[in-house]
Amino acid sequence: MNAELILLLALIGLAAGMLSGLIGVGGGIILVPALVYFLNYSQHQAQGTSLGVLTFPVVIIAFLNYYRDGKTSGHPVDIKVILLLAAGFVVGGFFGSKIAFKIDQELLKKIFAVILLYTAFTMLKWDKAIINLFR
Repeated sequence: MNAELILLLALIGLAAGMLSGLIGVGGGIILVPALVYFLNYSQHQAQGTSLGVLTFPVVIIAFLNYYRDGKTSGHPVDIKVILLLAAGFVVGGFFGSKIAFKIDQELLKKIFAVILLYTAFTMLKWDKAIINLFR
């Protein structure tokens, strides 16, 4: 692995970790809104709970499946890539969560909603349709 790839992987891991720490991505799409609206959790409390739920049981089982099936299919998971991304993710997650607690809960909810909305628009390819409307 060259230095450029290592840096890129570290930066991707850092960005993903910050986003995860900041808005509780992963189960956050379902867990966070459900905890906020059905259990009256604060936004901060819901995001922390979502991260805690996903930490071990879900992630390790999914990883083991991908690792095993990847070896069988000829598309193995690269452990070096995982370690580099994970290092950035840990650092990013730490700083993302620190930043999240400095943001007012209502603003954090809006940030969370905008990211979900952007993701939905992009996955549905509505973003391109909207851009084309303004051309």
